[in-house]
Amino acid sequence: MKSQRVVAIMQPYFLPYIGYWQLMHAVDVFVVYDNIEYTKKGWINRNRMLCNGEDKVFTLPLRKDHDSLHVCQRYLSETFNKERGRLIRQFESCYRKAPYFRTGMELLATCLHCEKQNLFEFIWHSIKTIKDALGLRAELCVSSALDVDASLRGEDRVLRTCECLKARTYINPIGGQSLYSKSRFQGNGIALSFQNVQQYAYEQGTARFVPHLSIIDVIMFNDIPAIQEMLTKMDLS
Repeated sequence: MKSQRVVAIMQPYFLPYIGYWQLMHAVDVFVVYDNIEYTKKGWINRNRMLCNGEDKVFTLPLRKDHDSLHVCQRYLSETFNKERGRLIRQFESCYRKAPYFRTGMELLATCLHCEKQNLFEFIWHSIKTIKDALGLRAELCVSSALDVDASLRGEDRVLRTCECLKARTYINPIGGQSLYSKSRFQGNGIALSFQNVQQYAYEQGTARFVPHLSIIDVIMFNDIPAIQEMLTKMDLS
């Protein structure tokens, strides 16, 4: 294992917005939590698409289960085979005029036709699929594969994860500024930086630009070289 690496840690989100991929682009190792509690009102199994000039939420349906279960203990609904077709038709209807419609639909189909019913494994497949399509070189790592006590919370868990990976730098989205202490990280020999996504826009064929949609929206309206350029549009503080 190489030492002195740049690390980021994120939850498993389904087809997340471009900031997620910018963060992956900026690091050597990108850790995805699987052994964390599923957040019902979060964005693990839902996201937003563009439809008729407005944002619209789409969701992966889940089996009913205890809210306290980890993401890796949750499963897609028994009705998902039917829901999958409906979701594909929604994307077809909303994006049929997009310039890179075929590319976007092929990637979406690859993600949605994963045979895994486990929620984490399903999302993990989509993360790897999009990563490869965008040409990202970060090493992906599942949190449960590391020697980290899953009962640790917040900063303690991040620091232990960084220690396991021999990280020299940890990058967190800007929203974590109030949660993590640069001095504590420095005391553990780790530089702490925060990701700030620059303002961005691209032609969506609408009267106004709708930001922060699923990465599929970006792929529908931009070719891969343009997206790779967008991945560099972030600041570190």
